[in-house]
Amino acid sequence: MKYTMLGRTGLSVSRLCLGTMNFGPQTTEPDSFAIMDRALELGINFFDTANVYGWKKGEGVTEQIIGRWFAQGGGRREKTVIATKVYGGMGDWPNESKLSALHIKRACEASLKRMQTDYIDMYQMHHIDRATPWEEIWQAMEQLVREGKVLYVGSSNFAGWHIAQANEIAAKRNFMGLVSEQSLYNLAARTVELEVVPACKAYGLGVIPWSPLAGGILGGIDANGRRRNENRSKDLIEKQRPQLEAYQAFCADINEQPADVALAWLLANPVVTAPIIGPRTMEQLDGSLRALEIELNEEQMKRLDTIWPGPGGAAPEAYAW
Repeated sequence: MKYTMLGRTGLSVSRLCLGTMNFGPQTTEPDSFAIMDRALELGINFFDTANVYGWKKGEGVTEQIIGRWFAQGGGRREKTVIATKVYGGMGDWPNESKLSALHIKRACEASLKRMQTDYIDMYQMHHIDRATPWEEIWQAMEQLVREGKVLYVGSSNFAGWHIAQANEIAAKRNFMGLVSEQSLYNLAARTVELEVVPACKAYGLGVIPWSPLAGGILGGIDANGRRRNENRSKDLIEKQRPQLEAYQAFCADINEQPADVALAWLLANPVVTAPIIGPRTMEQLDGSLRALEIELNEEQMKRLDTIWPGPGGAAPEAYAW
């Protein structure tokens, strides 16, 4: 396994982050345990989850699975950098969602209880809360850090100006602020290159791409022209077919699997800390390590830009002079 620092921090994390969203709804608890054990064996120390995963409001199904895995001991908690999230609705009563100080406090304590741990390595805001002032949000996060319940704070699905605003206000409070941003980022979804990625670079945030395989479409298509992810819609298959076929041909030319190339492309960006891989099986987990060994040359990167064109670079040059 290869490691890097998370953004501007001194925290060392694996170049692949284990996503746990499938744990519970699609992957059984015993299989989830086995995947997490295998991840540690492979050197993956960075796990991502959220209090809403499991999709049963207020239950935190996936966090509970992780907690029972931690409870087995054997150094599992100590070896894991665990990242979870706050924002989503955990109930139908007022103040059971978003980023009020009250909800942040209650949500953090509930996540700690479910995961059977006394601290969260990375506490991420799952979405921007436009109704809550940053002074309130940072006051709540600062308190959690003082209490030792949270070590680092990150964001997810923020715009570039949200990152700038958040960290400027944090700096005035002598607080570290955001150290990572988790964004939708892959070959087929490159909008974040306009302002989010440049903001992360400027403020020292590590980018953690979610859906690095675009929901499975970058895993390739089979001999019949179908995507390997059977859950993708037929309309999406037809819409992306020309690009997918060109992409698969490119991967065949360099003798690599499409999923591995998609991850390697992200890893080539120095702002990217670790793409989130969400394996449902042990085979998928083991296979993902190949991406760490692929080094795409300049010509290959240009070919990928031709197949999957981005927005043209950072703003404003991407659309102006």
